[in-house]
Amino acid sequence: MESIKMSDLAKLVDDLSSLTVLEAAELSKILEEKWHVTAAAPIGITATVTDSASTPAIEEKNEFDVILSVAGTKKINVIKEIRAITGLGLKDAKDLVEGAPQLIKDAVSGEEAQKIKNKLEEAGAVIEIK
Repeated sequence: MESIKMSDLAKLVDDLSSLTVLEAAELSKILEEKWHVTAAAPIGITATVTDSASTPAIEEKNEFDVILSVAGTKKINVIKEIRAITGLGLKDAKDLVEGAPQLIKDAVSGEEAQKIKNKLEEAGAVIEIK
């Protein structure tokens, strides 16, 4: 058997990636016939349907943390906004901004978190809400 080069494998991957869904389905059928296999899921791994009463409801998150990921190039504007939002003094706000990533506010409502994010992003910061 001839050895397959990595460049040949890369070309094969590119060719397979360019297939349409119909072409991929046809290829699957041809390979199943040639190799005498099926693409069906093994027995025992089939999905089971459960009623909603037996599965716990996913709780909607109502408290969020606002995190300063990156201060950006306009640090002075970000520091001013941090001071306005948190009530910190100049030195503490500067330390917080320069120490990014840092928690700005924790356990705030979704609406308040979005307002804080918008203000700080306008000032040039990158903000993450968790």
